[in-house]
Amino acid sequence: MQSNQENLGLIVLISCVATIGGFLFGFDSGVINGTVDGLQQAFGSDSIGTGFNVASMLLGCAVGAFMAGRLADWYGRKTLLIVTAMLFIISAWGSGAADTSFGFVVYRILGGLAVGAASVMAPAYISEIAPARIRGTLATVQQIAIIGGLFCAFVSNYLLANTAGVSTAEFWLGFEAWRWMFWMELVPAVIFLLALIGIPESPRYLMIKKRRQDAMAVLHRLYGEADATRKIEDIEDSLADDHQPTFADLLDRNSGKVRKIVWVGIGLATFQQLVGINVVFYYGAVLWQAVGFSEGDALLINVISGAVSIAACLITLYLIDKVGRKPFLMLGSVGMSITLGLMVVAFLSADLDAAGKLQLGDMGPLALVAANAYVFFFNMSWGPVMWVMLGEMFPNQIRGSGLAVSGLFQWGANFAITMTFPIMLGGIGLAGAYGFYTVCAVLSIGFVGLLVHETKGKELEEMEG
Repeated sequence: MQSNQENLGLIVLISCVATIGGFLFGFDSGVINGTVDGLQQAFGSDSIGTGFNVASMLLGCAVGAFMAGRLADWYGRKTLLIVTAMLFIISAWGSGAADTSFGFVVYRILGGLAVGAASVMAPAYISEIAPARIRGTLATVQQIAIIGGLFCAFVSNYLLANTAGVSTAEFWLGFEAWRWMFWMELVPAVIFLLALIGIPESPRYLMIKKRRQDAMAVLHRLYGEADATRKIEDIEDSLADDHQPTFADLLDRNSGKVRKIVWVGIGLATFQQLVGINVVFYYGAVLWQAVGFSEGDALLINVISGAVSIAACLITLYLIDKVGRKPFLMLGSVGMSITLGLMVVAFLSADLDAAGKLQLGDMGPLALVAANAYVFFFNMSWGPVMWVMLGEMFPNQIRGSGLAVSGLFQWGANFAITMTFPIMLGGIGLAGAYGFYTVCAVLSIGFVGLLVHETKGKELEEMEG
């Protein structure tokens, strides 16, 4: 039941500021989609080199996600988000300005640090300031922001390439369109940095640092005096009083083994990538050009996929705190298994033309519908729900460390999938690559059914390891 003194409008506003990090996460991830031809031409890279240029950001993501949780325990959630905004600005400028492959990779890795940190800190921050009854809804806004960022990157890429003619043509001030695709990110990155100045620090972080009065002031502002006092007491009870959080807290004190909840977090993070979604995000244009579409048509298909993704997230936004987390994960796993299987059927039935490109023929509509249905199922389930659960499933004492480890595995799997796709494309073809993603989607059904437990409606202080 809502407290009479609960300042819901302020809580929502603060959450929206944090989700700008998600928007930049999506934009930075999606912008590469339209720049692959430009990178190949500018740096003369082969398929492996192109794969590394595209995937290099993900190395930074893995490090950023791993470090962010622990650094946030030391320096604060808000401080880490401010550093993240600064890294987004540096990366956006440098990626577009780079004149060597090495320089480009350096700036993309810096952007990866920002994306990785934002991916774990934004949902964690929202979870730590939001009331349990709407926590899933507010955390799902993060996924809408991510997809919104992807969508805006796709639209921006399409408009820039269409205006210039192709992504490798000059657009403005003597610079190619693909460079401007990166520079467009500077606008939301600066807005993010300025907006972060006005949000409070997480009260749970303040309690970890034994700044009780500061935590009480934030909670009083958000929830009113009565609820603030109760929440302070709950947080105190949930924290070990003998030490600050460390990675050792991830081990069960009795058995010395890694806590089960940590393995569940790792499984959620890894399966979200093994189903191959970021192949669509990062290589959508390449994928559709590989089956005979022009660059312009391929970029337009990306825009359509982005719109489908937003629609799917809106469904989750409305229902996640009513239906729960686990049903969405199960529905997504089943839906992705079916739609990925249909894509494999379409690709297996295709013919090769003289240029070596797949010609889908009558299977073209099936591939397009199945691909967009796959994107829909992902963004209604594993896309938002994985981040919601990682932000809320860990007890207060191990939230930073649990997010660090889960984030490392999430971005590590992302890097592996992204780096290997161009190689798989040239080796076992689209059908083989998507066959692997289909098997992983099927396996995720069993994982959800056996190991994932519902967190809907629970206060963070109720989460048990």
